[in-house]
Amino acid sequence: MQQLRAELSHLLGERLSRIECISEKPDTALWSLYDSSGNALPLLAKSYSSPGMAAQMASKISLLARTGTVRMPVVYGIISHEEQPGPDVLLMERLRGMPVEAPTRTPERWAQLKDQIVEGLLAWHRQDSRGCVGTVDNTQENHWPSWYRQRIEVLWSTLNQFTNTGLSMQDKAILLRTKENLPELFAGFTDNCVLVHGNFTLRSMLKDSRTDQLLAVLNPGIMLWAPREFELFRLNESGLSESLFWHYQQRAPVDEAFLWRRWLYVLWDEVSQLLSTGRMNRVAFDKARKELLPWVT
Repeated sequence: MQQLRAELSHLLGERLSRIECISEKPDTALWSLYDSSGNALPLLAKSYSSPGMAAQMASKISLLARTGTVRMPVVYGIISHEEQPGPDVLLMERLRGMPVEAPTRTPERWAQLKDQIVEGLLAWHRQDSRGCVGTVDNTQENHWPSWYRQRIEVLWSTLNQFTNTGLSMQDKAILLRTKENLPELFAGFTDNCVLVHGNFTLRSMLKDSRTDQLLAVLNPGIMLWAPREFELFRLNESGLSESLFWHYQQRAPVDEAFLWRRWLYVLWDEVSQLLSTGRMNRVAFDKARKELLPWVT
């Protein structure tokens, strides 16, 4: 922490009295900054354990801000460590507001907020990839089902290198069955790839606490070009999240097969989280496994 405070003080040209961790995950940490007088600065520092991730996030935020209609936090700088050890750090604007997962004051306000969110999402989804698919550092010309099969093969191969992942034989059996049934699960798939946020949940959006108006969208995921359904699969929780998904469906429907294919995405997204952080959402994994059973032989 002291090294990070010194580096941020040097970058900002002002001695920071302290930095405070306000959110920590296995691969990232979010820090609030305080000036020499102890006052909070309108900045946040997000540190990444994986090299290169801060630069990727800066690029993604910039692209989303340029092509969309929803506000994204301004990126002010990056600290990278090529010659000495230490986490890469993304320095960005601190935005005020409350998460959209907090209920609105009235049903009418929730309807208006859903309109704002969907319109902002569609602005990104109108950005066609022109045949490209994949992550920001490995974009390729490919068809989504083929690219996603490659991703699953890599995850499956990596998973089998570990002997103690916490997954049971039944867990691995359903993973294998989904892998073998990919052609059927993606039968008739024709959706093109577009610009996606990649981490679109109610927790990644901010609204005004008084008016319930959308203020900004935060924390984009790594994914750059993907079909719209790969954005929407995270809106699978009952309640407000599911309500937002169906509101999007009314404006711009995705393929009907997504109603069961989304659980494929949930299942393997939890595997990805397990491999990268050592943790997974067991409840989400079990629900996806249960929902997929009728669709895999």
